[in-house]
Order: sequence, then C-alpha cells, then structure tokens
Amino acid sequence: MPFAPESLPRPFIIAHRGASHYAPENTLASFRLAVAQHADAVELDAKLTRDGYIVVMHDDTIDRTTGRHGAVREMDWEVLRGVNAGGKAGDAETTIPLLEDVLRAVASDVFVNIELTNYAARFDDLPYLVADLVKRLGVVDRVWVSSFNPVALRRFARRLPEVPVGFLVDPKRTWVYPVFRHFVPHAIVEPHLSLVSEQAIRHWHAQGKAVMVYTVNDADDMRRLFSWGVDGIFTDDPPLARQVWEAFRRT
Repeated sequence: MPFAPESLPRPFIIAHRGASHYAPENTLASFRLAVAQHADAVELDAKLTRDGYIVVMHDDTIDRTTGRHGAVREMDWEVLRGVNAGGKAGDAETTIPLLEDVLRAVASDVFVNIELTNYAARFDDLPYLVADLVKRLGVVDRVWVSSFNPVALRRFARRLPEVPVGFLVDPKRTWVYPVFRHFVPHAIVEPHLSLVSEQAIRHWHAQGKAVMVYTVNDADDMRRLFSWGVDGIFTDDPPLARQVWEAFRRT
C-alpha cells in the first residue's frame, strides 16, 4: 500500500533534515538519530550532481555545510564522495550521502519526505530519477515528495502517481500555490509557519488536504498548531516535539 496521509498518526513529527538540532543536517548520522529519537519521518533535500547522481544536500552549493566550495550541479559524485558535511573528519556517517544510501538505511524504520530541490535547474531530470529510484528500491509505500517547484512535482506525479505529493508554500512567493495548485496533483499542503492559522488549516482540510507545517522549533508554536488540528510539523528538534505533544494530549 502506498503512503497514505489520511492514515498517519496525528500529529506527524517530521525530523527536518534529520535531527538537525543534534547532528549535522542531511547526513546519515542525523537521520539515524531521528529514528532513535522516535520521529515519525525524516525530511531531506535531493538534487543532482553533474554526472547524474542524486545527493542529499539542501543548498545549491556545498559551501555552508562543508567549508569547501562549489555548486552541486557543477560537481561530479567522485568529487563529492567522502566530503564531510559538518561532523568529525573521517566520520563516514557525516559525509554527503547519496539518496539511495539514506533510503536503504532508514526507510524501513521511518517514513521519508524527499524535497526535490532542483531550484537552480528547474527542468532537469531529478523528478524522474527520484521516482525511478523509489520504485527500484521498493519504498513506494515509505515516501512522499515535496517541492516549491510545481514543474518538478507534476513531473514526479506523472512518473509515479502512487506516491503522494506535498506542495511547499513559500511565504515570499505565496502566489505560486494558488496559481499552480490545480496544475499539481497533491495530497498535502506544506506551508511556512508564518502562513498558518486555525482558519487556514480548516480551509485546507475542507479541500481534503493534509497540512504539514515547516519549520517548527518553539514549544508554544507546537502547542498552538496541535490545538488547531495540524496533521504534521517539520522540526529540527523531534524530542521537543514529542515531549510537547505528550504533555498536550494529557491536558
């Protein structure tokens, strides 16, 4: 059975770039820690290297997280392989990983949200290659994809329609969602925290959409969203979210 947003536990706690408050973001160490911290899912960022490998890296360049320089789309995997992304030198768990390696490592333990981050190359083959990889690995029922890029979402949905799509809503470009929401088949709306109100959640629910909000790291924000009936939150701090939820549900 494919991943079904309507059948998920509420609220769904999604570790943003893994347990990134505690370990280097978008690394195997961060994803494995999120599993240990009882996150329901991990979120990660996928993009293509110059030679067509799918790597897990948020930024268009490797500068911020590795201390080295270069745009991912202009570098080959052999150059990126083994590059440390924020951990101790020589730690294989904190090097830039391939999407395939992450899925093999954690998809049996948690759900995986793959953000298609081909924002600097909006029409590349990333959606197709991710869809083919998910199908080849047999994890169709363990993943959903998200993006701010409606073209990437539509291409993925056409290639692998059984995997749900989450439409990310950018507070700086709020016009994109209303313009393209009918163009992109999606089961999940993923708005920025600043765009969310109780009324907005009710509105999206009335349209049959699950609502998963990013990025929520403050306990008061978590409690407010839980009281409004949010379906899920993306957080850098899964233990805090779990603690807040357990306290909230007892009230």
